[in-house]
Amino acid sequence: MKLTQYSDLGLRLLMYLALRRDNLVTIREVSERFAISNNHLVKISHQLTRSGLIESVQGRNGGIRLARAPEEINIEEVLRATEDNFDLVECFTAARDQCVISGACLLTGVLEQARAAFFGVLRAVSLADLVKNAKVLEHILQPLPKAGRSKPGDAASDKRSKS
Repeated sequence: MKLTQYSDLGLRLLMYLALRRDNLVTIREVSERFAISNNHLVKISHQLTRSGLIESVQGRNGGIRLARAPEEINIEEVLRATEDNFDLVECFTAARDQCVISGACLLTGVLEQARAAFFGVLRAVSLADLVKNAKVLEHILQPLPKAGRSKPGDAASDKRSKS
């Protein structure tokens, strides 16, 4: 199973909002901090708003924020809002099932158990759990000069951490 980039970016957006819990955040700010497409984030924030995970405030001083406390948002809920299909094999969906051994195959049951375990783990993890290292994340995500982004361990990042 592989999650889409859409879900990955959705999780990063929600993590950022969890770090900025008490503030409205603009899509542009998130786009700049993560060096990702503003247009992608607009689509993702719209979906997450429709899903009730974030709320959008319109107007000159508007932005987005979490609709609930980070402790109340589990990762399963996020992925169910951003992914459209968790069928690991075609026989998970009767309408698409063309497999000649479907009725006798034991693989389906094993894969269903694995999928249930996957969701069980994600259900037990909250958005708050993903930002427990808030100070480290905040340091990495602080605004950088327009010249470019540096990563922990490179010269520009090392200079920043010493100042």
